[in-house]
Amino acid sequence: MTEAFSFDTSNLTAEKIRQARAENPKLRERDLAYKLGISEGELVASFVGHGVRRIRSEFDVFFPGLEACGEVMTLTRNESAVHEKIGVFDKFVKGRRAALMLGKVIDMRMFPDKWVHAFAVEKTVDGNVRRSMQFFDAHGDAVNKVHTRPDTNLEAWEELVQKLIVDDQSEGITVDTKVERTKFVRDDSKTDTLRARWAAMTDVHQFFGLLQELELERQDALEMGGEEWAWQLDPSAITSMLYAAANQGIPIMCFVGNHGCIQIHGGPVHEVKEMGPWVNIMDPTFHLHLRADHLAEVWTVRKPSDNGIVTSVEGYDKDGVQIIQFFGTRIEGRKENLEWRELAENLPRLGSIKAAGAAE
Repeated sequence: MTEAFSFDTSNLTAEKIRQARAENPKLRERDLAYKLGISEGELVASFVGHGVRRIRSEFDVFFPGLEACGEVMTLTRNESAVHEKIGVFDKFVKGRRAALMLGKVIDMRMFPDKWVHAFAVEKTVDGNVRRSMQFFDAHGDAVNKVHTRPDTNLEAWEELVQKLIVDDQSEGITVDTKVERTKFVRDDSKTDTLRARWAAMTDVHQFFGLLQELELERQDALEMGGEEWAWQLDPSAITSMLYAAANQGIPIMCFVGNHGCIQIHGGPVHEVKEMGPWVNIMDPTFHLHLRADHLAEVWTVRKPSDNGIVTSVEGYDKDGVQIIQFFGTRIEGRKENLEWRELAENLPRLGSIKAAGAAE
């Protein structure tokens, strides 16, 4: 059952936000913030001086410092999917516009200008202290969170917090108002150019630049590309794919991100579970929580590369925002796993399940 919520949300102050937290202890921070009409970042910032400390999101200190902390859990999410990896931050590659984490378990792409507000959080739950470092964008939306684990080196963790802590420990933050991005208008006169440029690709990463140059939205391009390159699947296809990958032992890459961070799992998956609208993976070092009911469109997409075709399965919400993306696990410079390709190319297409049901 959903916990009842009754709270005066007018003239919210940091103190009133903390009061709302105390009166609704079981609500997740994200859900409480939504009910209060504020961002999650504003909720966390209201606790500065009450178990929360402001820190800097300085990549060159934060990510190398995490390695000494040992095993941690990193969480990246968007509105419809939560991606959690448990491991060590062990291979940081710095960059001004984009930075990389290329560790054995933790694989991420980070965009520094989106990591605006940062906090070290300590929270007592059932007598246990939970520690995390949490990062939010200019709008107060969560970009990434790193949580301690039972085997985390807490001394190294606190040393890192002290290196990042700032003098200003005032409560609250000011967030920017969100501005809707202007979408490209579909122009079918570009279809032939799109298909020719698509066929000439030598690297999958060229696709984003191609869309920008032709001023096309991704889903419009998928429709315009034709069945040689992309086709729409039944929304249930991602759930079917996860079960099949687990049962057949096919290693996959799972990408979940927001505009500040993309987190990647590469390898096999084992324990797939459905709970209400959620489809979950609950493996030892990888947890995925996906709102399957948010998948308005699912596509199989093929892209040429120097090493042959690379196949992805992509899920989008009702507004055309990409929720999640899957590839077969592959080593750079080698061809795609043909077992993955066969799986991705034979998932149920849009309308095929209804058609099969009608035929029966």
